[in-house]
Amino acid sequence: MNLRRLPIALGIASLLAGVALWAQESAPAPSPATVPEPTSTPVRAPAGPELTLEQCIARALQRNFDLEIDRFDPQIAKEAIDVARDPFQPVLSVTSNVSHSHDAATFQAPRVVSDNATTNVGVTEQLYSGTTVTVSSQLARSHTDPALTALNPAYNADVTLALRQQLLRGFGTAINKALVNRARIGFDKANLDFRARVLDVIQSTENAYVNVVFARDQLEVRKFSLALAEKLFSEAQTRRDTGVATDLDVLSAEVGVANARRGVLLAQQTVGDTEEGLLALIGQFELESKLGQMHFDDAGIAAPVFASSYQMAKQSQPDYLSAQAGVEQAKLDIEVAKDNTKPSLSVGGAVGLNGNRGNYNDAFSDAASSKNNNWQVDVALTYPWGQVGDRARYRQSLATLTQQQTRLRQLEQNIEVQVRAAVRAVATNIESVKISAQARQLSARQYELEKAKFDAGLSTSYLVLQSQNDLENAKVNELQAQVNLRTSIGALHRIEGSSLQRYSITLP
Repeated sequence: MNLRRLPIALGIASLLAGVALWAQESAPAPSPATVPEPTSTPVRAPAGPELTLEQCIARALQRNFDLEIDRFDPQIAKEAIDVARDPFQPVLSVTSNVSHSHDAATFQAPRVVSDNATTNVGVTEQLYSGTTVTVSSQLARSHTDPALTALNPAYNADVTLALRQQLLRGFGTAINKALVNRARIGFDKANLDFRARVLDVIQSTENAYVNVVFARDQLEVRKFSLALAEKLFSEAQTRRDTGVATDLDVLSAEVGVANARRGVLLAQQTVGDTEEGLLALIGQFELESKLGQMHFDDAGIAAPVFASSYQMAKQSQPDYLSAQAGVEQAKLDIEVAKDNTKPSLSVGGAVGLNGNRGNYNDAFSDAASSKNNNWQVDVALTYPWGQVGDRARYRQSLATLTQQQTRLRQLEQNIEVQVRAAVRAVATNIESVKISAQARQLSARQYELEKAKFDAGLSTSYLVLQSQNDLENAKVNELQAQVNLRTSIGALHRIEGSSLQRYSITLP
């Protein structure tokens, strides 16, 4: 180039740059035809029908492995109620025996041969009052030498009613129902624990969903940056060929293209990882399935209020309610342990009718006539010497209750701390989204100015790449702020225990 014309060229370039800057300052927005600036949420290529967060949660509740495993816990706990009730169910007993005896003849007595058969049928039931009721009937048949008895064979039938009442240990409905009530509380506790697991899965699904949206949007940002880098590289080559740019400008632009391609590859990897993470939550062995279009919920997000969130957490959080149920179980354990320190004192009585005839029908008729009857009353006392084990178990149950109550108070404090932190996180992330949007707008403006200067010959490709990287990072930061906001909202809903109501989910 002629050195005499250099000042004129520089003056023209400065004039063009000034005109370009003036046009950008006065224009309300950059023209898409001159500056390919993407929106804050890049437009993604269609990937099939739309897949909403609600649909993902519904699939997770049906096909999530963790829920499928934990769904058996309430069923197991429900069966434990029948196990606890089993000792108070009627018990049927049937016994039968046959015997034969043969006494050889001696000088003092003749030979005796006898055949005997006995059948006993009884029903025993332990009542919650501490009473044991037994109704039994026995039929005995004996056959001996006719010379020894008038009835041969002889049938003896009897019907007996026996009662035994505990007076100290095991007395009263409250203590005998303690184990049953404990099992019922255990069933409620198992349902609460399962509900907590459902809330965990919902929160994990929410986080996985927004991570997929972030990964896809980030990929679009990286692709857009690659397109800008390739265009800059092409322009740098053209400017070098015309003598306006240097080889260093071309090399800088070429490195920018390489870095942009690496960013695209890493973003593609992130998309694959996050999509498979979501598929693992909402299905079983469906990692090859395709996820449809997904997007952030654009509904307005209001800052939460601590008082209402804290009150909701204490009323609805299943972890806290489960801890309360554990305290109630510990109280029942104390009642049982205290009762076991008492001596076993019981009084019993029995009334029987019997008959003896030559056949079993006449024998039962004879017993029913009440001509032959018997009764008995007894008292039984059992007292382990020192009660060392029972008293130790009682002290253990007292310590366990105090421990459970302390843990409940600790959990209540932790809930308050967690709610406060979650409320602050949501409020902070709401502002962070606004700030990141402003930062993205500023980076876009700076990129436009730097690109205009480059087009006017007043900047280098290196500086354009720097402003382009700043814009790319600002876009990704804005997306990350959106993710952080929704993650913090999901965490607050998990602490509140309100996710089921928000998604209209009813557990069986």
